[in-house]
Amino acid sequence: MTRIFIVAAETSGDRLGADLIDALRKRDPDIVFAGVGGATMAAKGVASAFDIGDLAVLGLIDGVKAYPRVVKRADDAADAAVAFAPDAVVLIDSWGFTLRVAQRLRRRLPKAILIKYIGPQVFATRPGRAKTLAATVDHLICIHEFETPFYEPYGLRCTVAGHPALGRVTKGDAAAFRARHALGDASLLLVLPGSRTSELRRTGPHLFGAANLLVRDITGLRVAMVAAGAIASGARALAAEQDFPVLIVEESEKEDAFAATTAALATSGTVTTEVALQGAPMAVGYRLGWVTWALARGLLYRAPFMTLFNIAAGREVAPEFIQTRCTAANLARAARPLLTDAVARAAQVAAQDAALDKMGRGQAPAADIAADAVLRVLRA
Repeated sequence: MTRIFIVAAETSGDRLGADLIDALRKRDPDIVFAGVGGATMAAKGVASAFDIGDLAVLGLIDGVKAYPRVVKRADDAADAAVAFAPDAVVLIDSWGFTLRVAQRLRRRLPKAILIKYIGPQVFATRPGRAKTLAATVDHLICIHEFETPFYEPYGLRCTVAGHPALGRVTKGDAAAFRARHALGDASLLLVLPGSRTSELRRTGPHLFGAANLLVRDITGLRVAMVAAGAIASGARALAAEQDFPVLIVEESEKEDAFAATTAALATSGTVTTEVALQGAPMAVGYRLGWVTWALARGLLYRAPFMTLFNIAAGREVAPEFIQTRCTAANLARAARPLLTDAVARAAQVAAQDAALDKMGRGQAPAADIAADAVLRVLRA
Protein backbone atom coordinates (compact mmCIF):
# COMPACT_ATOMS: atom_id res chain seq x y z
CA MET A 1 0.00 0.00 0.00
CA THR A 2 1.45 3.35 -1.11
CA ARG A 3 1.79 6.11 1.49
CA ILE A 4 2.09 9.75 0.36
CA PHE A 5 2.69 12.77 2.59
CA ILE A 6 1.74 16.18 1.13
CA VAL A 7 3.08 19.52 2.38
CA ALA A 8 1.18 22.70 1.44
CA ALA A 9 1.86 25.89 3.39
CA GLU A 10 -0.54 28.40 1.79
CA THR A 11 -4.10 28.61 0.51
CA SER A 12 -3.11 28.16 -3.15
CA GLY A 13 -0.94 25.15 -2.29
CA ASP A 14 -3.75 23.66 -0.21
CA ARG A 15 -5.97 23.69 -3.27
CA LEU A 16 -3.22 22.14 -5.41
CA GLY A 17 -2.83 19.43 -2.78
CA ALA A 18 -6.55 18.69 -2.79
CA ASP A 19 -6.63 18.44 -6.60
CA LEU A 20 -3.62 16.11 -6.53
CA ILE A 21 -5.25 13.90 -3.89
CA ASP A 22 -8.36 13.55 -6.09
CA ALA A 23 -6.27 12.70 -9.17
CA LEU A 24 -4.15 10.14 -7.32
CA ARG A 25 -7.21 8.45 -5.79
CA LYS A 26 -8.72 8.05 -9.26
CA ARG A 27 -5.60 6.15 -10.26
CA ASP A 28 -5.14 4.19 -7.05
CA PRO A 29 -7.92 4.31 -4.44
CA ASP A 30 -5.74 2.44 -1.94
CA ILE A 31 -3.18 5.23 -1.51
CA VAL A 32 -2.98 6.42 2.09
CA PHE A 33 -2.45 10.16 2.57
CA ALA A 34 -1.32 12.40 5.40
CA GLY A 35 0.17 15.85 5.42
CA VAL A 36 0.23 19.51 6.21
CA GLY A 37 -2.35 21.73 4.55
CA GLY A 38 -5.51 23.75 4.94
CA ALA A 39 -9.27 23.38 4.83
CA THR A 40 -9.45 22.12 1.23
CA MET A 41 -7.10 19.20 1.87
CA ALA A 42 -8.91 18.53 5.14
CA ALA A 43 -12.18 18.24 3.19
CA LYS A 44 -10.50 15.41 1.24
CA GLY A 45 -9.81 13.60 4.50
CA VAL A 46 -6.22 14.80 4.98
CA ALA A 47 -6.23 16.73 8.25
CA SER A 48 -3.22 18.98 8.76
CA ALA A 49 -0.59 18.22 11.36
CA PHE A 50 -0.86 21.90 12.39
CA ASP A 51 -2.52 25.19 11.37
CA ILE A 52 -0.78 26.65 8.30
CA GLY A 53 -2.33 30.11 8.83
CA ASP A 54 0.90 31.61 10.18
CA LEU A 55 3.03 30.51 7.20
CA ALA A 56 1.75 32.96 4.55
CA VAL A 57 4.89 35.12 4.55
CA LEU A 58 5.98 37.50 1.79
CA GLY A 59 8.91 39.90 1.66
CA LEU A 60 12.33 40.11 3.28
CA ILE A 61 11.40 41.94 6.48
CA ASP A 62 8.30 39.81 7.07
CA GLY A 63 10.43 36.75 6.36
CA VAL A 64 13.09 37.73 8.89
CA LYS A 65 10.44 38.33 11.55
CA ALA A 66 8.77 35.01 10.79
CA TYR A 67 12.00 32.96 10.52
CA PRO A 68 11.87 31.30 13.96
CA ARG A 69 8.23 30.36 13.38
CA VAL A 70 8.96 28.97 9.90
CA VAL A 71 11.86 26.89 11.23
CA LYS A 72 9.67 25.51 14.02
CA ARG A 73 6.92 24.62 11.56
CA ALA A 74 9.45 22.96 9.25
CA ASP A 75 10.53 20.81 12.19
CA ASP A 76 6.87 20.03 12.96
CA ALA A 77 6.20 19.04 9.34
CA ALA A 78 9.27 16.82 9.25
CA ASP A 79 8.27 15.16 12.53
CA ALA A 80 4.79 14.43 11.18
CA ALA A 81 6.21 12.98 7.96
CA VAL A 82 8.69 10.78 9.81
CA ALA A 83 5.91 9.47 12.03
CA PHE A 84 3.80 8.65 8.95
CA ALA A 85 6.70 6.81 7.22
CA PRO A 86 5.74 7.74 3.63
CA ASP A 87 6.95 6.23 0.37
CA ALA A 88 6.90 9.72 -1.16
CA VAL A 89 6.59 13.31 0.02
CA VAL A 90 5.11 15.96 -2.28
CA LEU A 91 6.19 19.51 -1.37
CA ILE A 92 3.94 22.13 -2.93
CA ASP A 93 5.16 25.63 -3.87
CA SER A 94 6.20 27.91 -0.88
CA TRP A 95 9.89 27.74 -1.73
CA GLY A 96 11.47 28.79 1.58
CA PHE A 97 9.32 26.60 3.79
CA THR A 98 9.20 23.47 1.65
CA LEU A 99 12.96 23.61 1.04
CA ARG A 100 13.56 23.49 4.79
CA VAL A 101 11.16 20.57 5.14
CA ALA A 102 12.85 18.75 2.24
CA GLN A 103 16.32 19.23 3.73
CA ARG A 104 15.17 17.76 7.03
CA LEU A 105 13.49 14.82 5.35
CA ARG A 106 16.51 14.09 3.16
CA ARG A 107 18.46 13.49 6.35
CA ARG A 108 15.77 11.73 8.35
CA LEU A 109 13.97 9.74 5.61
CA PRO A 110 16.73 8.94 3.12
CA LYS A 111 14.65 6.25 1.38
CA ALA A 112 11.56 8.41 0.81
CA ILE A 113 11.11 9.96 -2.63
CA LEU A 114 10.91 13.75 -2.47
CA ILE A 115 8.91 15.48 -5.21
CA LYS A 116 8.60 19.25 -5.57
CA TYR A 117 5.33 20.42 -7.13
CA ILE A 118 5.73 23.98 -8.47
CA GLY A 119 9.35 25.10 -8.40
CA PRO A 120 10.88 28.45 -7.51
CA GLN A 121 10.73 31.06 -10.27
CA VAL A 122 14.33 30.52 -11.34
CA PHE A 123 13.55 32.21 -14.66
CA ALA A 124 12.77 35.42 -12.76
CA THR A 125 14.93 35.40 -9.63
CA ARG A 126 18.05 33.64 -8.37
CA PRO A 127 18.65 30.89 -10.95
CA GLY A 128 21.11 29.37 -8.46
CA ARG A 129 18.12 27.94 -6.62
CA ALA A 130 17.93 25.31 -9.38
CA LYS A 131 21.14 23.76 -8.07
CA THR A 132 19.86 23.86 -4.48
CA LEU A 133 16.61 22.16 -5.43
CA ALA A 134 18.35 19.50 -7.53
CA ALA A 135 20.51 18.60 -4.54
CA THR A 136 17.47 18.20 -2.30
CA VAL A 137 14.62 16.51 -4.20
CA ASP A 138 14.27 13.63 -6.65
CA HIS A 139 11.83 15.13 -9.14
CA LEU A 140 10.26 18.49 -10.03
CA ILE A 141 6.76 19.04 -11.40
CA CYS A 142 6.85 22.54 -12.86
CA ILE A 143 4.46 24.84 -14.69
CA HIS A 144 6.36 26.01 -17.78
CA GLU A 145 8.47 24.31 -20.42
CA PHE A 146 10.93 27.20 -20.27
CA GLU A 147 11.81 26.27 -16.67
CA THR A 148 13.36 22.89 -17.48
CA PRO A 149 16.68 24.14 -19.00
CA PHE A 150 17.60 25.68 -15.64
CA TYR A 151 17.65 22.20 -14.06
CA GLU A 152 19.29 20.20 -16.85
CA PRO A 153 22.90 21.01 -15.77
CA TYR A 154 22.16 19.52 -12.35
CA GLY A 155 20.40 16.37 -13.53
CA LEU A 156 17.03 17.05 -11.92
CA ARG A 157 14.28 15.35 -13.90
CA CYS A 158 11.24 17.55 -14.57
CA THR A 159 7.63 17.07 -15.60
CA VAL A 160 5.81 20.05 -17.12
CA ALA A 161 2.22 20.07 -15.85
CA GLY A 162 1.08 23.49 -17.06
CA HIS A 163 -0.62 26.11 -14.93
CA PRO A 164 -3.06 24.46 -12.47
CA ALA A 165 -5.73 27.08 -13.08
CA LEU A 166 -5.92 26.09 -16.76
CA GLY A 167 -7.14 22.59 -16.03
CA ARG A 168 -9.58 23.22 -13.20
CA VAL A 169 -11.44 26.19 -14.64
CA THR A 170 -15.22 26.00 -14.40
CA LYS A 171 -16.96 28.51 -16.60
CA GLY A 172 -18.72 31.02 -14.41
CA ASP A 173 -22.37 31.92 -14.86
CA ALA A 174 -22.36 35.68 -15.42
CA ALA A 175 -26.12 35.99 -15.90
CA ALA A 176 -26.91 34.11 -12.69
CA PHE A 177 -24.45 36.21 -10.69
CA ARG A 178 -25.91 39.45 -12.00
CA ALA A 179 -29.46 38.25 -11.28
CA ARG A 180 -28.58 37.16 -7.73
CA HIS A 181 -27.11 40.54 -6.91
CA ALA A 182 -29.54 42.71 -8.89
CA LEU A 183 -26.77 44.16 -11.07
CA GLY A 184 -28.71 44.32 -14.31
CA ASP A 185 -26.53 45.71 -17.10
CA ALA A 186 -24.41 47.91 -14.82
CA SER A 187 -20.66 47.97 -15.35
CA LEU A 188 -18.99 45.89 -12.64
CA LEU A 189 -15.50 46.54 -11.30
CA LEU A 190 -13.98 43.64 -9.34
CA VAL A 191 -11.29 44.38 -6.74
CA LEU A 192 -8.95 41.48 -5.92
CA PRO A 193 -6.61 42.48 -3.08
CA GLY A 194 -4.59 39.24 -2.86
CA SER A 195 -4.42 36.19 -0.63
CA ARG A 196 -1.76 37.27 1.89
CA THR A 197 -2.06 39.79 4.70
CA SER A 198 0.97 41.69 3.38
CA GLU A 199 -0.66 41.99 -0.05
CA LEU A 200 -3.88 43.30 1.46
CA ARG A 201 -1.93 45.81 3.54
CA ARG A 202 0.40 47.08 0.82
CA THR A 203 -1.56 46.73 -2.43
CA GLY A 204 -5.21 46.67 -1.33
CA PRO A 205 -5.50 50.39 -0.47
CA HIS A 206 -4.21 51.41 -3.91
CA LEU A 207 -6.70 49.13 -5.66
CA PHE A 208 -9.55 50.60 -3.64
CA GLY A 209 -8.18 54.09 -4.23
CA ALA A 210 -8.44 53.44 -7.96
CA ALA A 211 -11.95 52.09 -7.51
CA ASN A 212 -12.90 55.29 -5.71
CA LEU A 213 -11.68 57.41 -8.63
CA LEU A 214 -13.56 55.25 -11.11
CA VAL A 215 -16.82 55.34 -9.13
CA ARG A 216 -16.65 59.14 -9.21
CA ASP A 217 -16.13 59.19 -12.98
CA ILE A 218 -18.39 56.42 -14.28
CA THR A 219 -22.10 56.75 -13.60
CA GLY A 220 -23.71 53.62 -12.23
CA LEU A 221 -20.45 51.70 -11.75
CA ARG A 222 -20.76 48.88 -9.22
CA VAL A 223 -17.83 47.52 -7.22
CA ALA A 224 -17.38 43.99 -5.88
CA MET A 225 -14.59 42.23 -4.01
CA VAL A 226 -13.75 38.57 -3.49
CA ALA A 227 -13.05 37.85 0.20
CA ALA A 228 -10.38 35.16 -0.10
CA GLY A 229 -9.32 32.62 2.49
CA ALA A 230 -6.95 33.80 5.17
CA ILE A 231 -7.46 37.52 4.48
CA ALA A 232 -11.26 37.47 4.29
CA SER A 233 -11.88 39.36 7.52
CA GLY A 234 -9.22 41.98 6.78
CA ALA A 235 -10.53 42.45 3.25
CA ARG A 236 -14.07 42.94 4.56
CA ALA A 237 -12.79 45.57 6.98
CA LEU A 238 -10.98 47.43 4.19
CA ALA A 239 -14.07 47.32 1.99
CA ALA A 240 -16.19 48.72 4.83
CA GLU A 241 -13.92 51.77 5.04
CA GLN A 242 -14.79 52.90 1.50
CA ASP A 243 -17.16 55.77 0.67
CA PHE A 244 -19.04 53.60 -1.84
CA PRO A 245 -20.85 50.27 -1.41
CA VAL A 246 -18.78 47.14 -2.04
CA LEU A 247 -20.47 43.86 -2.86
CA ILE A 248 -18.65 41.09 -0.97
CA VAL A 249 -18.28 37.91 -3.02
CA GLU A 250 -17.73 34.61 -1.25
CA GLU A 251 -15.21 32.07 -2.55
CA SER A 252 -18.05 29.76 -3.58
CA GLU A 253 -19.22 32.13 -6.32
CA LYS A 254 -15.95 33.70 -7.42
CA GLU A 255 -15.99 32.08 -10.88
CA ASP A 256 -19.44 33.57 -11.49
CA ALA A 257 -18.14 36.96 -10.35
CA PHE A 258 -15.09 36.73 -12.62
CA ALA A 259 -17.34 35.92 -15.59
CA ALA A 260 -19.76 38.73 -14.76
CA THR A 261 -17.20 41.46 -14.21
CA THR A 262 -16.59 44.16 -16.79
CA ALA A 263 -13.00 44.68 -15.63
CA ALA A 264 -10.86 43.87 -12.59
CA LEU A 265 -8.22 45.54 -10.46
CA ALA A 266 -6.06 42.61 -9.39
CA THR A 267 -3.09 41.95 -7.16
CA SER A 268 -0.51 39.99 -9.14
CA GLY A 269 -0.81 36.25 -8.54
CA THR A 270 -2.71 33.12 -9.58
CA VAL A 271 -5.96 35.08 -9.57
CA THR A 272 -4.92 37.00 -12.70
CA THR A 273 -4.90 33.72 -14.66
CA GLU A 274 -8.22 32.70 -13.14
CA VAL A 275 -9.86 35.99 -14.11
CA ALA A 276 -8.41 35.86 -17.62
CA LEU A 277 -9.81 32.34 -18.06
CA GLN A 278 -13.29 33.78 -17.43
CA GLY A 279 -12.83 36.33 -20.23
CA ALA A 280 -12.42 39.47 -18.12
CA PRO A 281 -9.72 42.12 -18.69
CA MET A 282 -7.77 43.66 -15.84
CA ALA A 283 -5.15 46.07 -14.61
CA VAL A 284 -2.59 44.56 -12.22
CA GLY A 285 -0.88 46.12 -9.22
CA TYR A 286 1.69 44.97 -6.68
CA ARG A 287 3.73 46.41 -3.83
CA LEU A 288 6.48 44.74 -1.82
CA GLY A 289 8.20 45.93 1.33
CA TRP A 290 10.82 48.54 0.46
CA VAL A 291 13.87 46.48 1.45
CA THR A 292 12.59 43.48 -0.50
CA TRP A 293 11.81 45.70 -3.47
CA ALA A 294 15.27 47.27 -3.45
CA LEU A 295 16.91 43.85 -3.51
CA ALA A 296 14.53 42.47 -6.13
CA ARG A 297 14.90 45.48 -8.39
CA GLY A 298 18.67 45.65 -8.15
CA LEU A 299 19.75 42.04 -7.79
CA LEU A 300 17.08 39.38 -7.99
CA TYR A 301 14.13 39.80 -10.30
CA ARG A 302 15.00 39.29 -13.97
CA ALA A 303 11.67 38.68 -15.71
CA PRO A 304 10.22 41.71 -17.54
CA PHE A 305 6.75 41.17 -16.03
CA MET A 306 5.08 39.69 -12.93
CA THR A 307 1.81 38.53 -14.51
CA LEU A 308 2.22 35.02 -15.92
CA PHE A 309 0.22 35.54 -19.09
CA ASN A 310 2.25 38.70 -19.77
CA ILE A 311 5.42 36.61 -19.43
CA ALA A 312 3.96 34.00 -21.80
CA ALA A 313 2.94 36.68 -24.30
CA GLY A 314 6.29 38.43 -24.11
CA ARG A 315 4.55 41.78 -23.78
CA GLU A 316 2.34 43.74 -21.42
CA VAL A 317 -1.10 42.41 -22.32
CA ALA A 318 -2.60 43.47 -18.99
CA PRO A 319 -1.10 46.75 -17.76
CA GLU A 320 1.11 46.18 -14.70
CA PHE A 321 1.90 48.77 -12.03
CA ILE A 322 4.59 47.60 -9.65
CA GLN A 323 5.83 49.34 -6.50
CA THR A 324 6.09 53.12 -7.04
CA ARG A 325 3.93 52.88 -10.17
CA CYS A 326 1.21 51.06 -8.21
CA THR A 327 -0.90 54.13 -7.46
CA ALA A 328 -4.62 54.76 -7.51
CA ALA A 329 -4.26 57.22 -10.38
CA ASN A 330 -2.27 54.84 -12.59
CA LEU A 331 -4.56 51.89 -11.94
CA ALA A 332 -7.69 53.95 -12.56
CA ARG A 333 -6.26 55.35 -15.80
CA ALA A 334 -5.58 51.82 -17.08
CA ALA A 335 -8.92 50.37 -16.00
CA ARG A 336 -11.12 53.21 -17.25
CA PRO A 337 -11.10 52.23 -20.97
CA LEU A 338 -11.76 48.61 -20.03
CA LEU A 339 -14.96 49.75 -18.31
CA THR A 340 -16.11 52.29 -20.89
CA ASP A 341 -14.78 51.18 -24.30
CA ALA A 342 -16.05 47.85 -25.65
CA VAL A 343 -13.38 47.79 -28.37
CA ALA A 344 -10.52 48.25 -25.88
CA ARG A 345 -12.01 45.62 -23.63
CA ALA A 346 -12.39 43.07 -26.44
CA ALA A 347 -8.84 43.69 -27.66
CA GLN A 348 -7.33 42.95 -24.25
CA VAL A 349 -9.48 39.86 -23.75
CA ALA A 350 -8.36 38.53 -27.16
CA ALA A 351 -4.70 39.11 -26.27
CA GLN A 352 -5.18 37.40 -22.90
CA ASP A 353 -6.78 34.42 -24.66
CA ALA A 354 -3.80 34.10 -27.00
CA ALA A 355 -1.41 34.14 -24.04
CA LEU A 356 -3.45 31.52 -22.19
CA ASP A 357 -3.19 29.25 -25.24
CA LYS A 358 0.61 29.63 -25.09
CA MET A 359 0.47 28.64 -21.41
CA GLY A 360 -1.16 25.32 -22.31
CA ARG A 361 -4.89 25.89 -22.18
CA GLY A 362 -6.65 22.84 -23.58
CA GLN A 363 -4.15 20.21 -22.40
CA ALA A 364 -4.83 17.67 -19.63
CA PRO A 365 -5.39 19.20 -16.18
CA ALA A 366 -2.20 19.89 -14.24
CA ALA A 367 -3.38 17.67 -11.38
CA ASP A 368 -3.70 14.69 -13.74
CA ILE A 369 -0.24 15.24 -15.21
CA ALA A 370 1.19 15.70 -11.71
CA ALA A 371 -0.50 12.52 -10.41
CA ASP A 372 0.87 10.49 -13.31
CA ALA A 373 4.34 11.91 -12.60
CA VAL A 374 4.16 11.04 -8.89
CA LEU A 375 3.16 7.43 -9.63
CA ARG A 376 5.74 7.12 -12.40
CA VAL A 377 8.51 8.28 -10.08
CA LEU A 378 7.31 5.91 -7.35
CA ARG A 379 7.33 2.94 -9.74
CA ALA A 380 10.78 3.83 -11.01
